[in-house]
Amino acid sequence: MKYWVGVTDNSWYKFLSERNFDEVNFWSPSGTPPFTNLEAGTPFLFKLKRPNNHIAGLGYFVKYVKLPLTMAWEVFGEKNGAGNYDEFEQLVRPLMGTTKIGLLEIGCSILSSPIFFLPDLWIEAPSDWLGNIVRGKTYDTTSQIGNNLWHTVQHHISAPEQMQSQMGTFEARYGEAYLARARLGQGTFRVLVTEAYQRKCAITGEHTLPVLEAAHIKPYSKYGPNSTSNGLLLRSDFHKLFDLGLVTVTPQFLIEVSSRIKEEWFNGKAYYRLHGQKLATIPERQIERPSEEYLRWHNENVYVD
Repeated sequence: MKYWVGVTDNSWYKFLSERNFDEVNFWSPSGTPPFTNLEAGTPFLFKLKRPNNHIAGLGYFVKYVKLPLTMAWEVFGEKNGAGNYDEFEQLVRPLMGTTKIGLLEIGCSILSSPIFFLPDLWIEAPSDWLGNIVRGKTYDTTSQIGNNLWHTVQHHISAPEQMQSQMGTFEARYGEAYLARARLGQGTFRVLVTEAYQRKCAITGEHTLPVLEAAHIKPYSKYGPNSTSNGLLLRSDFHKLFDLGLVTVTPQFLIEVSSRIKEEWFNGKAYYRLHGQKLATIPERQIERPSEEYLRWHNENVYVD
């Protein structure tokens, strides 16, 4: 089994270790990922910088994306490792070597189910860890060093004192199996839906990112999961109409617009022209497409004809 050990900012670690988040954004000022072909579900270990030269926890990799700094904050908030947006920008901007005002874009490694070890359980850096490693290194359990490190990590995850301080479990599943079964957070859901729809509104094809929102088909409050199969990327006005039951999508991916818009507001021409049309954007991968089960639920329980 391969896993990643990422060089981790000590202040980012300290801030997040004091909170109990279900996901975190392991961001970097560079838009280029330090790893290649990292599968969803791969363990992502936190290697602290000196003087804390130790492995101090881990999360489970979901996806790497580039996001505008403002969107990264909107989606993840304090899960970026800062208390507010101004603090977040002050952390990022100096690392990018620019004072230019405008949209900054950062690399985001989205991690689910983070676990932060108690200091007594921190693990010394592997013997082959070189001081010139800037971003991280891949390890493999087929090697002695990699296997020994992973064995120690597994032991620490299940240590009684660790489990009392944080609820964290590891399940060996990768790729699509991980995305389908893991308990993903709200921020992860938003990013996965945004990327699955190629950053385009499912109904209109609009691709102005600031006005696009990830909508749950079956609401989370009604036990709808944070999975792409329960999501649609919608322009903000369509998101509101969808949640109100004034717009829906059939299991055949056809758009339906309620007559209530005209009856109550004497308007809606811009919406009615899309009635009966097929979705403008559909995810390429089958696993990411809207589930027939959830679409049918919305048709029958939310939509008002």
